[in-house]
Amino acid sequence: MGREWRARMDTPELLNPAKLWEAADVLTRPSPVPNTGGIYGWYFTRPPHPSLPADRLLYVGIAPRRMLTRPSKQNLRSRVRYHFRGNAEGSTLRLSLGCLLGLDLRRVGSGKRFTFGRAGEKELTDWMAEYARVCWVCHDEPWMGESELIARLDLPLNLDQNRHHAFHPYLSSLRARARTRARELPISS
Repeated sequence: MGREWRARMDTPELLNPAKLWEAADVLTRPSPVPNTGGIYGWYFTRPPHPSLPADRLLYVGIAPRRMLTRPSKQNLRSRVRYHFRGNAEGSTLRLSLGCLLGLDLRRVGSGKRFTFGRAGEKELTDWMAEYARVCWVCHDEPWMGESELIARLDLPLNLDQNRHHAFHPYLSSLRARARTRARELPISS
């Protein structure tokens, strides 16, 4: 990981973006989100928890993830769009947001998958459409500097590689309690 990565990650597009994109922008066709690899950052005009600040970078993710066994088909466009309209099983961001917003996590399908159910996922999608904003930086190998980026930025919603953050114990515990409660409930349809 050299100067080139650091220079790309310190660009205004991520840390001080010229534009933050809303769900309505991202979900249009054609989408403004590039169909390439890179890193994306999430801001919230209303934070999902009272102890978190508004209008500041709270979470970063990468696409594709480095896959050692098979190539990943993820890219910035597919990943960002999924966070805006997918479900908690496929998005750790959605899982964290839903838990912070007090939505009920449920087992679905065979009982091995966890989501907020149809109604909860719709509520979360609507909340994100109103308050979540995203930006991105294109990069061919986004995994090369992910650890360094998480280590040096204040990213309370990132759990992976972020145990040093003061919000980590609270969010980890909240998510664990949500999974425990979901296991005690019947499987949702």
